[in-house]
Parts: sequence; C-alpha cells; structure tokens
Amino acid sequence: MDEAATPAEAHDVLGRALTALQDLLGEEWEVSLQPEHQSEQFMPAPTADLGWDAVVRITSKNDSMFTELLVDVRGSVTPRDVAGYISSTALLVRRVNAYTRLVIFSPWISPRTQEELRRREIGYVDLTGNISLRVPRPAIIIQTQGADRAPARHRAPSSKPLLTGPRAGRLVRILTDVSPPYRATELAKRSDLSLPYVSRLLDTLEDQLLIERDGKVIVRVEWQQLLRTRASHLDLMKQTSPQGMLAPNGVQAVLDRLVKLNGLVAGGEVLVTGSYAARPVAPVAVGGQLMLYVTQDPLHFSDVAHELRVMPVPESADVLFLQPSDLSVVQRPRRYDRYRQVGLSQLVLDCLSGPGRLPAEGEKVLEFMAAEESAWRIPDISRLRHQDD
Repeated sequence: MDEAATPAEAHDVLGRALTALQDLLGEEWEVSLQPEHQSEQFMPAPTADLGWDAVVRITSKNDSMFTELLVDVRGSVTPRDVAGYISSTALLVRRVNAYTRLVIFSPWISPRTQEELRRREIGYVDLTGNISLRVPRPAIIIQTQGADRAPARHRAPSSKPLLTGPRAGRLVRILTDVSPPYRATELAKRSDLSLPYVSRLLDTLEDQLLIERDGKVIVRVEWQQLLRTRASHLDLMKQTSPQGMLAPNGVQAVLDRLVKLNGLVAGGEVLVTGSYAARPVAPVAVGGQLMLYVTQDPLHFSDVAHELRVMPVPESADVLFLQPSDLSVVQRPRRYDRYRQVGLSQLVLDCLSGPGRLPAEGEKVLEFMAAEESAWRIPDISRLRHQDD
C-alpha cells in the first residue's frame, strides 16, 4: 500500500476490485483473499515490504485449479512507478513462480500507465473498469476498458501541473519541435513561461515517461506520445470558438485567395489546419471543412470574410474560422502545397482533438513526422528564436 492511500482507502479499493473480478469471472470461479487478509480492517501483508499488500486466490470450481495474485494496492500510480520498482517487483515474482502474477489495484489508472503495465505483463484493476489480467494456468484472460480520464472523486491533489491549458501547449510544442538536449532554463526562456512552472511540468512529464533527463538536462522526448497525451486533454471545437462560413465559389476558391494573399488577410495572418493541412503530407480522404486559424480579433472576422469571399452561416458551413487559444498555436508555421498552414506539431494536436475523421488523419501525420523527423525538427534550441522570427 503506497503512502497516498490510507488503510481505509486501500481496504475499499481492495474490496471493490475483488468484487469486479468476481463479477467478470462468474459463478464458476471463486475470488478470495488468503486468510491473513480477511479481517474487517485492511492491513498490509507481512510481505508488503517486498512490494505487495495482499494475496488473492482465484480458484476454478470445476477442477479446483487455482492461481494466486500478489496485489499492490495504490492510491495512484504513474508510468515512472511502473518502470521503476513495480517492474522490479514483477520480475522478482515471475522468477520465484512463473504462474503467479503481480496485479495493481488503484482507484483509477491512466491510459499511459495501463500501456506501461501491459508492456511489462503486469495486471491491473481500477474502479472505473480498466482491467487487464492474464494468467497462464488456469488460463484467464480479462481485458476491459473503463474511464480514460480520472473521475473527479478519484483525482488526487497534486502541486504538479497537468498537460492542460495554453501554457502547457507552448512547452509541448517546443519539446516536440526542437531536438534535445536542453535545460528547463532554456525552455522557460524560449516559451516565455516561468521557470518554476516549467520545472513542475517537466516533473510531470518525467513521471509519465514522456521525457528522460540526465541530471538537469533533457536528453530524450517521446514526442509522439507527448502529442497524443496533450491532445487527449483538448477539444478543438470547444477551445477555438469556431465560426461557420459558406464559400459560394467553393473551398478551392478560398485556398486560391489565400495563396494570392500569401496568408496575410485584413491585416493579420490566416493559417490552414485540419484536413486540408494534413492532406499534403498524409492523404487519407478528400473533402471536409476548411479550417482556418484567424489571428485577428473576432470583431474583425467580417473583414477577413470579405477578403476571402465567404459569408457567415449558422449551419452547413464549409469553412470554419478558428481563434487560437495562445500565440504558440500559430508559431512556426510551414508552407506545404501552395499555402501556409500551422506547424506539424500543432496540426497533430488539432487533428487528434478534432471531430470525425480528423483523429485518423492526425495519426497519419504522426507517421509522416516519424519517417521525416530530420526534415522538420529543429536540431538545436539556439535556433528556435530565428525559426519563430
């Protein structure tokens, strides 16, 4: 039992998780604690110092064959926990008995942590229905999906910031767009964020195994998973206040106007995102709405509409004007095909957090980026300001 869970909380998690397993296995199986763990007040097992809190037996009523699970009850668990002592404990368990499994019980386990647990063949059960259990003898395979975001009642208070909000977006884009190594001080300077905030967010990213540090120097960034994780906290349609427009002469005519104006419209910049920006690098489908980030104040959207020869409509729009939530959204734009569009990292965030087929297009853009990393990633953070200028 970790320090974040009191004995009463651990007892509740243990009981509810055992009930969930029993319900999934059905009447032909019996799920029970070993005798030393059947008291009313949950107490850590004598073996808790080895990395688990309870021993659970699963018995087949048909042939009396059984397996034992060593359960680690935790108030919370991070990918870094999994990669560290949890993984070491699981390896020890398998060396002692190939048929015994370590299983993590927790109120909620994040998708990223689930991925790390499955990769290391460690079982888990959370109270929202995320369950993974594989036992070779007797043969048991359970895989269910619950909440991909922590319910409010299971959110542990933390001083570390999450990957939400515009400030986190600035740092995510720099970490993606620029190859390491670099330090927190350099990231704070280039992102115009406070050093304490950047340091705390980097701690969070390290816990999630999204970055790796050697001392104070970031030496590796898992940028694909970083973008996916950031996008999971976003909703493109909610955060950009889209305004629908109709293009009487068709979407292609709007693109032609953008090319002619070089993306500078009504005194501001207009950048393409969404499907039309993804298509030049990852053609998946045709059609769809033309999504445009408009840097002007929304009060001047009518001027932009006039220059692009579109008109506002309450529904059935084929063009959407989007408001960037932060200046970083439109930084480091790229020219693909004939028009200017958002940078690739921002494009992925927009697609993965967008509606319809956009997430699939975002994954295709990620594939392109992985194959052509040297072509788009800035090799040295000292060059970043020049790139932004």
